[in-house]
Amino acid sequence: QVQLVESGGGLVQAGGSLRLSCAVSGTIFSIDAMGWYRQAPGKQRELVAMFTSGGMTNYAGSVKGRFTISRDNAKNTLYLQMNSLKPEDTAVYYCNADLRRWYYDPQRNYWGQGTQVTVSS
Repeated sequence: QVQLVESGGGLVQAGGSLRLSCAVSGTIFSIDAMGWYRQAPGKQRELVAMFTSGGMTNYAGSVKGRFTISRDNAKNTLYLQMNSLKPEDTAVYYCNADLRRWYYDPQRNYWGQGTQVTVSS
């Protein structure tokens, strides 16, 4: 059973920082694309930042220069450093991964349960 567990969310004032973590556990052969998404109330889920299967990073325009995605492959953990937070960054942040559980397993997509980030003005 593969699990993605996010942590690090919370309440912060505008201009503050938070660091989100996503730990991937279970039987894992390889993790390909991996990233962070967010969903604000009444809005669609959107990409925040991700590592592509080729190792490149993509960021949403609204977070470029403020957020940094990183990963620790040895720990199967993904991070999102969020600086200069704004009220419009308020959302539930979800971790997402494309991975294979063993050599012959097809690539599957997994989501974490989400962590709330609230930025007060």
